[in-house]
Amino acid sequence: MTDLQKTDFDYIVIGGGSAGAAVAARLSEDPTVEVALVEAGADDRGVDEVLQLDRWMELLESGYDWDYPIEPQENGNSFMRHSRAKVMGGCSSHNSCIAFWAPREDIDEWETRFGAEGWNSEMAFRLYKQLESNEDAGPDAPHHGADGPVKLMNVPPSDPCGVALLDACEQAGIPRTKFNTGQTVINGANFFQINRRPDGTRSSSSVSYIHPILERKNFTLLTGLRARELKFNDANHCTGVDVVDGQFARTHTLNARTEVILSAGAIDSPKLLMLSGIGPKEHLAEHGIEVRADSPGVGSNLQDHPEGVIQWEAKQPMTETSTQWWEIGIFTPTEDGLDRPDLMFHYGSVPFDMHTLRQGFPTTENGFCLTPNVTHARSRGTVRLRSRDFRDKPMVDPRYFTDPHDMRVMVYGIKKAREIISQPAMAEWAGRELYPGPDVQTDEEITEYITKTHNTVYHPAGSVRMGAYDDGMSPLDPQLRVKGVTGLRVADASVMPELTTVNPNITTMMIGERCAELVREARAASGADTAAAGAGV
Repeated sequence: MTDLQKTDFDYIVIGGGSAGAAVAARLSEDPTVEVALVEAGADDRGVDEVLQLDRWMELLESGYDWDYPIEPQENGNSFMRHSRAKVMGGCSSHNSCIAFWAPREDIDEWETRFGAEGWNSEMAFRLYKQLESNEDAGPDAPHHGADGPVKLMNVPPSDPCGVALLDACEQAGIPRTKFNTGQTVINGANFFQINRRPDGTRSSSSVSYIHPILERKNFTLLTGLRARELKFNDANHCTGVDVVDGQFARTHTLNARTEVILSAGAIDSPKLLMLSGIGPKEHLAEHGIEVRADSPGVGSNLQDHPEGVIQWEAKQPMTETSTQWWEIGIFTPTEDGLDRPDLMFHYGSVPFDMHTLRQGFPTTENGFCLTPNVTHARSRGTVRLRSRDFRDKPMVDPRYFTDPHDMRVMVYGIKKAREIISQPAMAEWAGRELYPGPDVQTDEEITEYITKTHNTVYHPAGSVRMGAYDDGMSPLDPQLRVKGVTGLRVADASVMPELTTVNPNITTMMIGERCAELVREARAASGADTAAAGAGV
């Protein structure tokens, strides 16, 4: 932990993850303001298992993982856990660094359907260009040659099983395509783009935004400090945060002269808001927490990408090297007339038996898998407090497959995976189907298998959504300001009104970029107002 020699700042960012690191770095570009970035986890510098992208699977359920269990599921796998990163960079230091621009339709919907004024694809695509460097996208891409901090690259086609899989996709009517060109891919497949540097270092938000600015005199990084409660004055203005030193269990108060930005993620941001008296009043009352702002949408609208798995033994030895072991994406619609795909697959060149082995399915040391996931699941869950003790893990209830749409897409996905792998191009690779196996064929049998064994792509979102100013179920306005108080914004995946079709990490960084712009605009407006008042205007 950085020594607490200073406790007063202009801006305090709580959470050094995908969005928080971007917010703090951009705000500290102004040398006239003092910015603190507060992270509960460890510094990532010098930690090879975090920095080296091909080691990401070691981080699941490790000391760098908050490892949140989920509540018992009526239609889903109650053994499932939500991995949330406990380290600088947040989930961008913990994930497989699959890098996607969201489809235009996703971001435009935030504005047109949910009332988040100003959040549209024109704004988002401008900020995608700003945050990344992506010469591999090709000369026709709208962001070719940009010089942002996050480095993107194409996964090289060096996995022969993966190349055969793409051939099989073409034989099944799913063509090879390019990702991140600015065009929405409804039906297509290819090796991913990933945010990784040439030496194998992940281009996480910490590596990209924070490592280069650690010597800035107006920037302070505080790790190992866990937020306990947001602080407010009598006018309900957020004045800072109480944090607990993880090493000595001492409480300190950090003071914000201007604003606090909460970037703790889709599980911990609603938790901290509720601990601070902002949330559904009935739920807060259950835990004896005084209501500061009755906000029923805090902790509601929780969304995710639920994921199934179908695994084969490989007839040939699988690759022993990889950028991150999950290198190909496949998109395809399950019905006609969609403007975005409702089904996505990740291809893994490694076994994935996290939830199948306990159910008695066979496994292998040499195999490959496809993991169908529902891009726009309609089931909605909640994040709730387990108690008023900040140390207790929250109650995370995704309510998987409570909307029948989601299981319909997943069942289709298992069948589509079999269709792809049955193509001639995979004949030299595809051995025995291990799970669900040839005995699981009917919709009912596949449904039972999915219910018992499904996982998640670890994409919780939407639990503190932004929306129209008069939308009582949107805790945030389109400026990311928390309704009912002042001096407090939220910037992370929790603000998404609807989860993106694709892996959302780059979009979460984009949210951080936009939040920094909104804060700077507010500061500039405040300065103009002060100057006008001083001039007697």
